[in-house]
Amino acid sequence: MAGAILGPIVPAIQSSLGVSESLAGLIITTHGALIVLVSPIAGTLIDRVGPRRPFIAGLLLYAAGGGAGLVIESFIPLLVSRAVLGVGVAFVYSGITVLIYDLYEGQRMNRALGLRSSANSVGGVVWPLIGGGLGTLSWQAPFGVYLIALPLGLLAVVTIPETKRSRDSTRARLDAGIAGVVAILRRRPALLSVYVLYFAANAFLYSIVVFYPQLLAGLGITSSLSISLYLSANGIAGGISAAIYDRLVARTSRHVLVVIALALWIGAFMGATLANSALTAVPTVVAFGLGQGLMFPSAFAWIEALAPPDRQGQFSSYLASSGYTGQFVSPVLFGLVVPPFGVRGVFGAAALIATLGALTLGAALGRRA
Repeated sequence: MAGAILGPIVPAIQSSLGVSESLAGLIITTHGALIVLVSPIAGTLIDRVGPRRPFIAGLLLYAAGGGAGLVIESFIPLLVSRAVLGVGVAFVYSGITVLIYDLYEGQRMNRALGLRSSANSVGGVVWPLIGGGLGTLSWQAPFGVYLIALPLGLLAVVTIPETKRSRDSTRARLDAGIAGVVAILRRRPALLSVYVLYFAANAFLYSIVVFYPQLLAGLGITSSLSISLYLSANGIAGGISAAIYDRLVARTSRHVLVVIALALWIGAFMGATLANSALTAVPTVVAFGLGQGLMFPSAFAWIEALAPPDRQGQFSSYLASSGYTGQFVSPVLFGLVVPPFGVRGVFGAAALIATLGALTLGAALGRRA
């Protein structure tokens, strides 16, 4: 919801506040920068006091920072409110992750992680539609949706228990410094691989979000409704594969599912370079969404398995930072490909990177076998 619900009303924000298009875009991106910066702090605090209280506090900040847009009518205060929203998201994002780690295990944890990713994907379909609908009333109306975090916070107070991590919060002296993190990454280098994978997955996602509408425009598909249907297909496909993630991982392994996800992405990106009609443009977004629903819960499950038990908040927060960094830099990195090769070159480059990732992971699987 954090950014998606405002996407349809950026032009209205621009005209109402009298700012440039790039400044209006900061309303969408500012919270992401704060998530990258604050997530490590949130993760370390979660390891010290447990996930319940930081999660609830994050929901309150989410409501305050998001809902403030209902009454703010100038650009700088609105930007500050979006920064507050980003801090709230950082605590909610890592809090959800560690709560799942603490409250579930085994296949139940896999199911919870899959449903979490499924909710994310479906939210990417639903919230822009709601934001666009409310935006017809006024540019400020969509900000009211953020206030849903208030009843969710009250519900969390009543329903979420203190976990063992909370009760044992004084048992560990956490070395949150860079040296301590580097030492753990040296002992468990697979953690760094998960962060790189999650960074790439989010960069790929935003290559679809940012550049696929340009490809569709080249095929004569220019209406915002038509473009939103393609992007919605991506979210629905991801929601489906993530919802059955626990059943799939029970029959195989996370490594295999991630290789399948990379194979789906290779096919999706190659399909984008060849698409020449409205119909042939559909498989790309569906295949990418299916892969996304397999990749995201696998990344969170790997952190639970690889991170030291008393540092899971800290190391899961780095996953959030790497993901939002991937989203932020994606338009810049892939945008470099457009001038020499056109928008189809973006997807050719993405296919090449996904192929290298699949080969690397496949080789690792071979060594394990």
